[in-house]
Amino acid sequence: MAMQQPSGKLTLRTLAMPADANAAGDIFGGWVMAQMDLACGIAAAERAHGRVVTAAVNEMSFQKAMKIGDTLCIYTAVERVGRTSMHLRVEAWAQRYLKTDFEMVTHATFVMVALDTDGKPAPIPPAPSGAE
Repeated sequence: MAMQQPSGKLTLRTLAMPADANAAGDIFGGWVMAQMDLACGIAAAERAHGRVVTAAVNEMSFQKAMKIGDTLCIYTAVERVGRTSMHLRVEAWAQRYLKTDFEMVTHATFVMVALDTDGKPAPIPPAPSGAE
């Protein structure tokens, strides 16, 4: 049986610290989701060449827990681009403390909307040929 591998581009890596955990040492799911949101913001802003906001997060369930000391690795991929919004697949993987193995923690689809300087939805420019 083949091991599951991350898909998309590694967009963000960060270390899970004690302040991010409950009393048992499990990392809060909300902290993981916030890191996923940051990564999607980075990827979407690069694609839109400007300001973006999160409009929706489609279904998310956690398959594995993260622990203090694990490195959270967030992978993103633009799945679909509309006129002012885009859908990104985002995967959160844990690199276990002092180990080389990775386990998927969760995944979701984030919907991001491009905004103009007035905070109104803005058209997303076409991707350079061959970029998507």
